[in-house]
Amino acid sequence: MVLYINACVREASRTDRIARALLDKIGEPFEELYLPGEDLKPLDGESLNKRTELVKSGNYSDPMFRYAKAFAAADCIVISAPFWDLSFPAILKAYFENIYVVGIVTKFGADGRQHGLCKAKKLYYVTTAGGPFVPDYSYHYVRQLATANFGIEETELIKAEMLDVDGFDAEAIVQSAIDNIKP
Repeated sequence: MVLYINACVREASRTDRIARALLDKIGEPFEELYLPGEDLKPLDGESLNKRTELVKSGNYSDPMFRYAKAFAAADCIVISAPFWDLSFPAILKAYFENIYVVGIVTKFGADGRQHGLCKAKKLYYVTTAGGPFVPDYSYHYVRQLATANFGIEETELIKAEMLDVDGFDAEAIVQSAIDNIKP
């Protein structure tokens, strides 16, 4: 199963349009998780303490683990997140915070290092930027989580940038990104 994590808040999002073209080219059924429509919140003292106690006891049946379980079980992951203020939307960070569960997406080995437990072999990160795209606090962060912590072997960046800069043809840039998708 392909998991589509949609962090696009605008209707007619260019990022979502490119991601859906990718999903069409992948050609497999997908489950969409529309993050702006979810009741995702950053962990606070109460929810963090609850999660810690449940993980310590090995009890992963609580509904708070549903996002982590779906992420870990996916065969392929597609994330769509526009590039805002040199990063991705805050809802995506809240999502990562909620799925980062030891025992579901990662575990600690005898060497003290994390070893990923996710089934997916590939994660696609789809983004658009009004100006130049800087991957440091967006794609590079997600790539590091995926490969070093979740056990996902391969990540791929699909981007369209300079979309809101005078003199650049936004539609042509988006179409070029779609045309160059090779899953």
